[in-house]
This record gives sequence, C-alpha cells and structure tokens, in this order.
Amino acid sequence: MASYRFLLLSSLGSLPLTLAHPRLNIARAAANTTSAGAGIATANATVPATAIAPANATAPPVVTYSTTQAHTPFTGVPTTTGALSATPIGPGISPLGINPSATTYPSDGQLHNPEPGPYIPAGGVGTNGETPVYNAKSDFDYESLALALYQEYIELDLFHDGLARFSAEDFEAVGLTAEDRFLIEFMADQEVGHATMLTNILGAQAPRQCNYIYPYTTVQEFLDFCQKLTRFGEAGVYGFLSHLDSREAATLLTLSITTEARQQMIFRQFEGLFPMPVWFEVGVPQSWAWTLLAPYISSCPEDQTRLAWQNFPALSILNQPNPVRINGAEAWRETISNGTNVLNSTAVPSSQTCLNSNTAGVDCSPAITHNRTNPLSYPGREVYLSWEAPGRPVGPNNSYITSTNAGEPRYVAWVTQLNVTYSELNLNGSRAGSTIQPNVETYAGDPAINGTMFIAITDTNLYVTPFNITMLNPHVVAGPALYQSG
Repeated sequence: MASYRFLLLSSLGSLPLTLAHPRLNIARAAANTTSAGAGIATANATVPATAIAPANATAPPVVTYSTTQAHTPFTGVPTTTGALSATPIGPGISPLGINPSATTYPSDGQLHNPEPGPYIPAGGVGTNGETPVYNAKSDFDYESLALALYQEYIELDLFHDGLARFSAEDFEAVGLTAEDRFLIEFMADQEVGHATMLTNILGAQAPRQCNYIYPYTTVQEFLDFCQKLTRFGEAGVYGFLSHLDSREAATLLTLSITTEARQQMIFRQFEGLFPMPVWFEVGVPQSWAWTLLAPYISSCPEDQTRLAWQNFPALSILNQPNPVRINGAEAWRETISNGTNVLNSTAVPSSQTCLNSNTAGVDCSPAITHNRTNPLSYPGREVYLSWEAPGRPVGPNNSYITSTNAGEPRYVAWVTQLNVTYSELNLNGSRAGSTIQPNVETYAGDPAINGTMFIAITDTNLYVTPFNITMLNPHVVAGPALYQSG
C-alpha cells in the first residue's frame, strides 16, 4: 500500500485563493480589528508594534503524495489523445514589430510623472494598493502553472526514487556521504512545498502526482538525470514567467524557481562539474520543457488535467559529451535517453573514467568546484545528431502525440544565456546530420555555449530574443535536446 507522509484537505479547491500564500496568524490588538474573510484584515485593523504568534498557530496543509510509486511503463490503451485544445482563431501569432510606445520613455535618470506617494516613483504593475489574489487569470496562466506543477511532482518523486533505489554504499562509492543524501532528501521536501503552492493557486482541478519511469541504473546516471531535469524545469519557468497575466502567481513562482536553480547547481557539484559556468541562465518555451518532461511520465490518475503544449519529435546527440570521461568530448553514443541525453556511466572504460581520480584537472568526484583540463566541448567541435519522425505517442498514458509544423531541417538553434545562435545543419539522410559548435560570446569574456544548454533542429534562422523565443516553435523540426557543453 502506498505510504503517505502528508495529508491534503479534500476540499482544497474551496480554499481561499489567497492561501496560495501561507500566512502566519498574528496576535492583534482586540480593539479596532475586524475580519475581512480568509484571514485578511481590513484597512481598520491595527498591528501592535510587537506582534506575537499565538502558541497554537498551525501550518497550512500540504499536498498528498506517495513515496512508493510503481515506476512501470504504461501498457494500456489511451482513452484520449493529443494536447488540450480549443478552436483556434488563426494559424498562429505573426510578428508585429516594435510597439511605438515601447521607446517613448526618456530613460534619463529623472522623474517624469507625479509620485503616488513619498519615495514611490510612478509606474509598475500591481503597485496601486489592491489586495493581491494568487490565482490563474487566463488560459495561458493556468496551462503554464499546470506544467510547472507536473515538473514539481516528478522532482518530488525522482529525488525519493534515487535515495530508495541506491544503497548508502552505492552513493559512497561515488563520493557522496550521508549528509549529501540528506540534502537530496531535503530537496524532495522542498518539492512538497512547491507542489502545494501551485496546487493552491490552480484549485481543485490542479494536476496530481503521476507514475514515472526513469532511465538510470547507476548513481552517476541518477545525478546526471537530476541535473538535466532541474535544468529544463528551471528554464521552462523562466520562459513564461514574465508573460503571466497573474503577477501575483508570478511572484510566488519566482520564489520557488530560484530554489530549483540552487538544486540544479548542487547536482552539478555532486556530478563533479563546474557549478555555474555561465553569466546568465536561459529560458525556453513551455512546449520545449513539456517535450523533455513528458517521456518520463508513464501514467496519471483518471481525469487528470491535461496540458495544451506541443510535444516535438525527440532529438539525440550521438556524441554528447560525457562528464564521467577524462576527455568528455570523445564520447560516442554514451547516453541512455533521447532529449535529455543523460550520460551512460557504464559505457566508459575504467581507464578513461575520471571517477575516483585524485589528479587536479581530471578528478570529477563531488566537490564545490572542479576545473577540467579537457573541456567537455569547444568551438569548432562537430556535433552529430539524429531525430525521430513525428507521430509518436509519448507522455502520460501514451496520450500525447509528437508533432511539428516546420519545413525541411536546415539549421541547429543553440539556445543559451541571452542568445539564440544558429549553425548550418549538414544532412546525412532524412533524420540525421551534423553541425559545427559556434564560437560566440554573450559579452566579451563569456562564452555563450557553456553549461547544460539547449539545441533544436529548425527550418529557418529566425531572429528571436529571450522575451519572444516562443516565436521559434512553428519552426522546430525536432528537439530540444540538452547539450552538455560544460
């Protein structure tokens, strides 16, 4: 029987929307205090100079979850297929150019409008004194936040699974102690909070925990899978965060995704990688994150809330750099998954592994930081790729179908930091080819292609920026794939 550590009130959907933001009940002066419902004090309420929490204060409840999932593939027949959709009003969103009003502010360091109050410059969003309501305010909001919740649930399960699947001796063999394992357990606990917050924002129809399947068989593969899954989970939120209609929800999600960024860096350190080799983190569209996430969701509860995002055909990197190699750039077909392109630790001969080495520049044991003598990738490196045809069932209950609206494959898009850079694709058959890793800097001194970053096959070299990168979706032939460039 599944074991449950926490209890969710069955009437979650009836909770006030403001409970997405948990509050500590504060003792207030009895006089001049009235209730406005949902625990929000009216403008007449006064707070004493020294607020004292009552002794019987209780914490808000958290979501229900299991730590004994089956982790078995789906073998049934899907009752529904395809992404959630409504009748489209057109073929897509066309580029409109620059809004004339976007360049009218003088930006000269002076104040140009009356201040609404002392020390309050005019402008801003959500700054007019209205009480914030932490809910979804559009279909875009709901679908984006639901995707984030799917991500939080798999991370919650993933961290528990690694701890349960591998013994203490397995972790110690790669240099991770009991304290390190406790840190992974604590990260799982963080996901409970993240899932609870998003569930409260979304309400009664919020997605629930699913059953998952993972490709790893060793601790090193588990760590690599974790650092890659948290990478696209983090980037997927950055991609939509600034576009949410609900600025209140965006505020709370910012506070959780910055925690996930710390998790991703910790898994890089556990893996012996340089912890943060970039000046900026990257954001990607929701459909990119969903494409990478969906293959690891085996099945979901009946009547699970479905998503509207696209699943692109999977992209494989045949010579994905392998961080457990002394010279990771020499790897060939050493991955255990498409899309995420997770390393295969058992494919590396013992004479070529950097595990358990004490040599500076070679050692890739867990550490605060390491510098590698041999870089994982470099400008001018030829990268070999292959990709699937569209039409493959993926995701929960095999109920989503991969698709593309793009034309013929012509380019590889390198999506990293503040840049989308293209390189020409040299085809080798209908669904395979190679390209040359570009030599590009974000700013002088910052190689743009570094860390765990994204590539995709496209039919054009469309100019996009971090704020409108979703405009690239109609041109994606396959991908994204995670490229372990550093």
